[in-house]
Amino acid sequence: MTKAAVLLLAGSMALAACASDEKNNSSGSGSSGSSGGDLKVGIAYDTGGRGDKSFNDSAFAGVEKATKDNGGKYTELSPNSDASNRADLLTQLADQGYNPVIAVGFAYGDVIGDVAKQYPDTQFAIVDSSALDADGKPLGASNITGLQFAANEGSFLGGVAAALKTTTNHIGFVGGVQTPLIQAFEAGYVAGAKAAKPDITVDVEYISPAGDFSGFNDPAKGQIVAQGMYDKGADIVYAAAGGSGIGVFQAAKASNARAIGVDSDQYQTVGDPTLQPVIMTSVLKRVDNAVDAYINDFVDGKIKGGSDIVNDLKTDGVGLATSGGFIDDIQAQIKEYADKIKSGEITVPTTP
Repeated sequence: MTKAAVLLLAGSMALAACASDEKNNSSGSGSSGSSGGDLKVGIAYDTGGRGDKSFNDSAFAGVEKATKDNGGKYTELSPNSDASNRADLLTQLADQGYNPVIAVGFAYGDVIGDVAKQYPDTQFAIVDSSALDADGKPLGASNITGLQFAANEGSFLGGVAAALKTTTNHIGFVGGVQTPLIQAFEAGYVAGAKAAKPDITVDVEYISPAGDFSGFNDPAKGQIVAQGMYDKGADIVYAAAGGSGIGVFQAAKASNARAIGVDSDQYQTVGDPTLQPVIMTSVLKRVDNAVDAYINDFVDGKIKGGSDIVNDLKTDGVGLATSGGFIDDIQAQIKEYADKIKSGEITVPTTP
């Protein structure tokens, strides 16, 4: 992946808003867990908090595994309804001695640098954003690590799968919010579909415009947008829309069609077993692996901060889920394209 591509991904987001629970209230309170040991990990979620069956949940899984394996405890906090207290959440965790502190989502990029400078002995990680500013300089006191993902590469494989499985030569893409990173999902998906089937029709629509994050937590609108695509002839729709993806799955079920999930293996996490048959595959972004590996490196004293870790196809940081067996018959073709991306023969775009 080129440096330019990485920078395009940096500072962007794959915000996965979600269903809330008792931990996710307007005061930004959270819960904690413990498995013994001295490790204390703080996790500050993106909008909506844990329970989204996708992005935030995947980050939590990484924290949970790392604290279990290494012995230790964690505390989790969620932003208030307008997400105006992100800096306060990071400050609260650092104040209470949590180290490292994991910020989930690019939206923390505007505040994490200032907080990190106040706590130079605390290591911070930010998911889906860079530890460096536009000039390539560390955001904080060289104590921030960016955990990034080549989501465009995984989405390319999703586009290949959709093109190979469509029976109408017509597919769709529903983005949650029109931001640079979600556009990278779109760019990869469309490029993959066109590579496998140049004459394919790909409908693209976003639930909300840039700056309006409601598109990640509006299943009803997700269903309406996707239903419009199915009604026009699309038989597979990729949902890069966080919690709104449930609506896309519901539209697929109503249309006797298929959908593609995102971030986590949504066939396994969707919750409603009646929706499983429509989830053909999911474009995986292994936030859990990235967070787990980061914490393990922290425990081993390998984290220095002031740099980014890019998780791509080469590192198994992205890929496609195979649950349900719906794409078992095209694994050879998917591997062929994946190998070409890994070798550099195919350069996956990051912008539509």
